[in-house]
Amino acid sequence: MFISVNAAETKAVGERLAEKIQTGDVVALVGDLGAGKTQFVKGLAKGLGSTAVVTSPTFTLVHEYQGSRLPIYHFDFYRIESLAALRAIGFDEIVFGDGVSVIEWADRFADAIPPRARWIKFEIVSDDQRRILF
Repeated sequence: MFISVNAAETKAVGERLAEKIQTGDVVALVGDLGAGKTQFVKGLAKGLGSTAVVTSPTFTLVHEYQGSRLPIYHFDFYRIESLAALRAIGFDEIVFGDGVSVIEWADRFADAIPPRARWIKFEIVSDDQRRILF
């Protein structure tokens, strides 16, 4: 468990995790709106060497970030309505592919997440503080 007191600390946690990330890893993120999931992904991408602008893929459902030691596939399950819709965007091919998959709102389709995934929960403690549970 870690208590982050600002976005920079949340990003730093993502950067530190990037040191351990390998091809095929899946990072499943859970937490309310504004809990820090996207800030964490920004740090993870930076830690993997990407210079891409990381934003929540809420409306595009998945973003791909290149220019790092591994391709990063950033999913957002928030607006996905069914498992069939998830499969239609190529989830299985991507998550079992050559990069790292990072999934916001992963609990919406927990059964689709591979057993090897790292689950990280983000909780809002206060306006500034976030609890990050590994």
